[in-house]
Order: sequence, then C-alpha cells, then structure tokens
Amino acid sequence: MNPLKHVAIIMDGNGRWGLKYKNSRNAGHRAGLNTVEKIIKETIKNNIKFLTLYAFSTENWKRPKKEINFLFNLLENFLKDKIEELNKQKIKLKIIGKKNFSSKLNNLLNLSEKKTSKNKRLQINLALNYGSKTELIFAFKELAKNKESINEKNLKKYLQTKDIPDPDILIRTGNTKRLSNFLLWQVAYSEIFFEKKLWPDFNEKDYYKIIKKYMSIKRNFGKI
Repeated sequence: MNPLKHVAIIMDGNGRWGLKYKNSRNAGHRAGLNTVEKIIKETIKNNIKFLTLYAFSTENWKRPKKEINFLFNLLENFLKDKIEELNKQKIKLKIIGKKNFSSKLNNLLNLSEKKTSKNKRLQINLALNYGSKTELIFAFKELAKNKESINEKNLKKYLQTKDIPDPDILIRTGNTKRLSNFLLWQVAYSEIFFEKKLWPDFNEKDYYKIIKKYMSIKRNFGKI
C-alpha cells in the first residue's frame, strides 16, 4: 500500500457548471466552495496531512474584472466565516503564490496563516496568484544571487513548497487534461487523475475512489 501524504487538486469547471445550471459563472464558483468543504473533510478522514488547492493562477488575471472581484469577495467571506472553524479542527492554512491583492485581503490572508500556524492535523496550501514558471524563475534567480550550485537540493530551498512533500496525487476535474502551470516541478512523479466531472459535481465518493486506486498502483520511480 502506497503512503499518501499530499493531494493536489486543480479545481476546474466552476464557471462551466454555473453557466450550465444557473446561467451564471459566479454561481458555479459559489457552488465550488461546498465541494471544497466536502473534500477537506474526506482528506482528514483519510489521514492525509497536506492538501493543495489551485484557487487562482497568475493567468487568471486575464478573466473579466467582475468575475475576479467576485472570486476575491467569495474568498474573503469564506475566510471570515470559516477560519475559526478551521482552527478548531487543527487545520493549518498556508498561501502559496504572490500576495499582491487588496490590503484588506492580504491582511486577512496573513491573519488566517498566523492564527492557524501551529496546527498539525491537516495543512491546506491555497495556491493564489500562483504560477509554477514564476516560482521556478524566482528560485533560479535566488541561486544565482547567492552563488549557489544549481542542483535539486538547493533549488527546493527557494520553492514555495520547500517544507512540503511533493504531491503523491494530482487531481484535475473538469474534463481538461493539462497542468496549467501548476506545481510543474513538484508533480514530476505524482500519480495524475483527470476527472470528467466539473468541480461542483465532484464528491467524497469520487475522491475516495481515486485514493483507493492510488493505493493499488505500483510506483517504481524509475526502477523496475
């Protein structure tokens, strides 16, 4: 049975779900939050210690401003409503990505990280304004600036996931088969599952089915 420490998820399909069922992309983003809560519970149930959620990429700034504002308001309200509950459940929140949002949202993100910093039951890494290419370029620049040898060990020190094990599983919902600039270095040996369901339709049973499948996979990491 394979050890399972870290699951990473590209939560794709919210907008399409909203248009299909509610004639509103924003309704899909709101519905996607319900799935987030279900998946957090199932992650804890399966004793998985790290969950990384791709919430907003560096490329998502190309979306309409109204939709971006709605997403950030949704995030603000979620944190205000849920951060105490997450803390009581001993869940740690870590933001990966560049925090160049409004001062209000930045302060809320910093407060949420600080409040939950000592929790160890589950660490949720929320990828916000995150892009793997940007992350890697920054790491190489730091190596050059510090005149360090370019090798895996040194590079990892400058990744935003430096203290986090690489994902064992990467899930992408929404029937799209690409990585979209997400954890390109870290998922080199992840088992990847592309799901047809849109994110709001993804549920605990779908998630557990993937976990169970992962457990039966023979992982060689280059060996026979």
